[in-house]
Amino acid sequence: MSQRTTLTGQVLAPGEASGVALVLSDSLSLWGGMDPASGLVIDAHHPQRGTRVTGRVLVMASARGSSSSSSILAESIRAGTAPAAILLGDLDLILPIGAAVAEELYAHAMPIVVLTPEALQTIPDGAELTICQGGQISVNAVGHSATS
Repeated sequence: MSQRTTLTGQVLAPGEASGVALVLSDSLSLWGGMDPASGLVIDAHHPQRGTRVTGRVLVMASARGSSSSSSILAESIRAGTAPAAILLGDLDLILPIGAAVAEELYAHAMPIVVLTPEALQTIPDGAELTICQGGQISVNAVGHSATS
């Protein structure tokens, strides 16, 4: 059983991507929280430590921490270990800087979109997501019912 929905958010960094949702249960600072060489969550206090973000659509209520997160994001894009896209429930201006730098230097656009917190909560972990230009997100919640 699958449930398809479409969400629209505010584009912070333009681009198109698709991937499987990785819904983080807590905010993450990329600086000290993600290894750009491996794409692993390395924050010792994060509940999803050891999880690989590479190629996934990272879904989190908010980003946390350092302005250096932009450089970690750009480096992970260069290394090919970055998420496919990032969906946030709160405005963040640091991560889009990293995405813009990576697009300029490495010709790789990684979309970052802000959704309302309510819309973000409708995305189940493991859902197939497609992010289109303009901030439109197609959610295919494969194996999830409307009540799960």
